[in-house]
Amino acid sequence: MQQQRFASIRERMAGETGVVMLIGPRDTGKTTLGRLLVADALDSGIRCALVDADTARSSVGPPACVGLRLIASTADLENLAKADALRFVGSTHPQGVVLPHVVAVSALVTEARERAELIIVDTTSAVAGVVGQTLKYHLAELAKPSVVIALQRGNEMDPIIGMLRRFLSARVAVLEPEFQVIPAGPVQAAEGLAAAFREELRTPLPRWRVQPTVFAPTLPDGFELEPLDGTIVGIQNSSGECLGLGVLDHDGDTLRVATHHGESMSGLRVGSLKVDLDTFATTRIRLRELFFGLSTS
Repeated sequence: MQQQRFASIRERMAGETGVVMLIGPRDTGKTTLGRLLVADALDSGIRCALVDADTARSSVGPPACVGLRLIASTADLENLAKADALRFVGSTHPQGVVLPHVVAVSALVTEARERAELIIVDTTSAVAGVVGQTLKYHLAELAKPSVVIALQRGNEMDPIIGMLRRFLSARVAVLEPEFQVIPAGPVQAAEGLAAAFREELRTPLPRWRVQPTVFAPTLPDGFELEPLDGTIVGIQNSSGECLGLGVLDHDGDTLRVATHHGESMSGLRVGSLKVDLDTFATTRIRLRELFFGLSTS
């Protein structure tokens, strides 16, 4: 059965190299198709990489990050969770983080080009409105895919498909989902996200004392540290790579970061989410409001 799934597009993609970007709303089969394309390429002796840009439903690395997995064997394909490289985005929704999201994907695609022949970019389910269109357009603009595969129901992605065909040189293949899957509801999606954060921030979780000078963006002069409590951060090393996630813990005058990646930590990038370390429920925040008390609306 697995061999028959997406048979037509897989036949058309046989022997393809370069960057292939998958776009579509939730539960249309992007991740499944990506894995099948990688499996087919491996059978042909093609070295592969997966850039997982779905920050809410990550297959590679933790949520709120873009992950790179280099895939040279079936065993690698069956063990995607451990990333070969990470870039921090700081949110599970592109609203307010389009720039860091696009930069993260572009950086990992550039890295993957040096080490793989076929690079699959699996994207977020945000395909509607200005944010979804802007994100997908700039991802395609910088990642420079040779092929974009759009999985859509009805005509929901016609604006994005039209933009890609009008302004960029990538071939765009449009598919309908093979099966009518009922998209996960908000409760189910929240539970899945909480489970992913629970895995990344599993107990026992060491806490490391940090100074207010280690953050990006830089904290404003006189900034009260208490509002940072519960905020996710990307743990960065001295090479600018993300090692994983942490959560800030403010107690009195002391600020700590709870993380499994403190040994090589050289700085912290502030995210746009708060995570409850008891329930692992998340709340979106706006850094502009957090730092300056200003609304972006």
